[in-house]
Amino acid sequence: MTTPLVLFDLDGTLIDTAPDLMASLNHVMDQSGHPHVAFEDMTWLVGQGAKVMIERAWAIHDHPASPEQLEAAFESFLVHYAAEMPGKSRPFPGLTSALDRLSDAGMRLAVCTNKTEALARRLLDAMELSDRFAAITGGDTFSVRKPHGDHILGTIDKAGCRADNSVMIGDSINDILAAQNAGIPVIAVPFGYSDKPVASFNPDIVIEHFDELGEKLVRDLIAAGRPAA
Repeated sequence: MTTPLVLFDLDGTLIDTAPDLMASLNHVMDQSGHPHVAFEDMTWLVGQGAKVMIERAWAIHDHPASPEQLEAAFESFLVHYAAEMPGKSRPFPGLTSALDRLSDAGMRLAVCTNKTEALARRLLDAMELSDRFAAITGGDTFSVRKPHGDHILGTIDKAGCRADNSVMIGDSINDILAAQNAGIPVIAVPFGYSDKPVASFNPDIVIEHFDELGEKLVRDLIAAGRPAA
C-alpha cells in the first residue's frame, strides 16, 4: 500500500509566526511612513506570501505600489525577517506530539506553504523540524502556489506519495481551496490566521487542537475521499 502523506501549511498551522511577520511588516511600514499594523490585521494580511501582505497593508492607507517600490519593500522585509528568525515564532500546542504519532504510524509528512521555500526551510531548520518532512515547498517552488491545486500535487510528488493517499491541514481559505482543487481531503485548524471562521470554507473537518490529530482521523478521511471500489 502507498504510504499515507499528511501535508501541513506553515504560518498559522504548524507555527505561530504572527509576532515575527508583524514585526517585519511594521519595519516596512516604518520605511514607507505609515502606521503599524495590529495583530488583528494579520488574519487577512497573511496567506499569499510577503509581497501580497505588504500590498494589502499599504492598501489600508491607499499607498501606491509600483513594481519597483514593492520589490524594494519585499527585499527589506526579507532581510529583517531572516535576521530575526526564529524570533518569537513557536510551534502550536500539541504539534510535536502529533507529528510523532503520525510518523510512528508509518505516515510521511510534508510542508506546503506560500512562504518562499528558502524562508520556510530556514524557519523549520531553526526550530529543528525540517528533518521530519519528506518535502518542503514554498510559494516560489513551482510556477503556481496555493490556492492552485498543482502546488499541493507537486508537493505530494516530491514527497514520493500519491494524491489518493494524502490529506492537507491548513488554517485559511487558500489551504482549503488548494486541497479541494487537488482533490484531496482537508483538515482545518481554527487557531491560525483567517479573517472568517474556517468552518465556513467547507473543510472536511475542523480540529480545535493538535491532540485530535492521529492515524485514525487521517486514514478515515483518506478512505472517505476514495471512490467506491
